[in-house]
Amino acid sequence: MLPRWHILFGALFTLLLWAFSPRIPLAYLALTFAASVLIDFDHYVCAAYRERTLSFKKALKYHRLQARAMEQKERRGLKPRSDFHLFHTLEFHVLIGVLGIFIVPFFYLFIGMVFHSLLDLYDGLRKNIVHRREYFFFNWLRERF
Repeated sequence: MLPRWHILFGALFTLLLWAFSPRIPLAYLALTFAASVLIDFDHYVCAAYRERTLSFKKALKYHRLQARAMEQKERRGLKPRSDFHLFHTLEFHVLIGVLGIFIVPFFYLFIGMVFHSLLDLYDGLRKNIVHRREYFFFNWLRERF
């Protein structure tokens, strides 16, 4: 899902959260919104690593080219994998969720991250591209080493 949609849906989700529970401090609502968008920072890190530059513009270009390459492979009947994104893994979510049990701000980070991941999952199912992403850190490690 494109970042603009994560921003829009993250804002709507945060407003709904606030509407249903107006006693949540604004700082925690801001954390929820930020997590629902900034979890995609791992996409930038991956592109910066692959392209050997910190240029945001080149990172966007990298992802556009990657998406086109995957679409071409899928047209040929292949099921390509995208780059590995640590913040999108189940294990990372569990880590933040467990920290959220003990440290309140992490709970709101967890809520935003789960919302983001649910949007990604919905989008992947809708476009039939769920196979592209690795959802488990330990699977990725096992395949690499």
